[in-house]
Amino acid sequence: MIDVWKEIKLATNEICIQEGGTVTHHHAVGRDHRVKGYDLQRPEGFKDMLVSAKEGVDPGSIMNPGVLIDPKGKKYKHWMED
Repeated sequence: MIDVWKEIKLATNEICIQEGGTVTHHHAVGRDHRVKGYDLQRPEGFKDMLVSAKEGVDPGSIMNPGVLIDPKGKKYKHWMED
């Protein structure tokens, strides 16, 4: 059942973005919308700014690691990725 939901979710994200919409509102952005959503829509350079801010506030990356961004030097597999 979750596989069907994932397929529908990713397809609707893609269509929404193609039509000029956004999937990056504040609710569950990283948890449900990072793959084929937030990663595609954030402006160039914004990720670097987030990484720098995250390192300053949470240098041990213990608060929600991998939700919006991966900690520097690490790659988390998002649950929506195959």
